[in-house]
Amino acid sequence: MASLDEELLMDEQENKREITFIREHLPADLKEQYSDEQLLFIIDAIGTYFYTSGILESNSEEVDIDMEAVSDFVCNEAKEEGEGPFDPQEVFFVVEADLDFQEQNA
Repeated sequence: MASLDEELLMDEQENKREITFIREHLPADLKEQYSDEQLLFIIDAIGTYFYTSGILESNSEEVDIDMEAVSDFVCNEAKEEGEGPFDPQEVFFVVEADLDFQEQNA
């Protein structure tokens, strides 16, 4: 069993891989739009959306994800937390890249 320090290090490394992946898959004009901290906030907000929306509780093998709804949720969370404002149309590309990353690493 990994120690807490080892788990934190693994999480940090995974976050770095995910941020790198997202940056590589964003349109050129958005690659430097967000800091690493903002991308981590967005990644966490996406996770919150999935945990609170009930999508993870579905028994279906195919789940229809409304990426616009996810983007809107992220932008609302950012506004509430003082992290935004973010443009939902731009965040959409981050959501799309994050989902691609999750799919490839499942």
